Amino acid sequence: MLSTKWISFLSVALVVFVTVFASSDRAESNPQGERKTMLRHVVIFKFKETSSAADVQKVVDGFRGLKAKIPQIASFEFGTNNSPEGLNDGFTHCFLVTFKDEKDRDVYLPHPAHKAFVDVLKPHLEKAMVIDYWAGE
Repeated sequence: MLSTKWISFLSVALVVFVTVFASSDRAESNPQGERKTMLRHVVIFKFKETSSAADVQKVVDGFRGLKAKIPQIASFEFGTNNSPEGLNDGFTHCFLVTFKDEKDRDVYLPHPAHKAFVDVLKPHLEKAMVIDYWAGE
């Protein structure tokens, strides 16, 4: 018969084991080899005060157009800040580009279409922030 101390220890060990493996951020494959998670590429822009609304729209349209030009982009979405908290520090536009894996991102970054987009962006960009992460549930 197991003592209460051992039962408590085993219970805690089981909870830790389940928590670690159930909440893992690692990309795992299902039997078909498809990833359960996706690589997210978050890009946030702060535009120059001298850039007009038309200039900003040209950047947005250019970024949006990359999905049609770079097949490694699994999905794309964007939006403008509408947070009431006032913590955006002048950053106004957020773009979310999703890739299946690092290889697809590695094709995207030096891709000629991406480089051409950066050339459109540069004259209007005050500051950018980029964060990549594996999406977890």
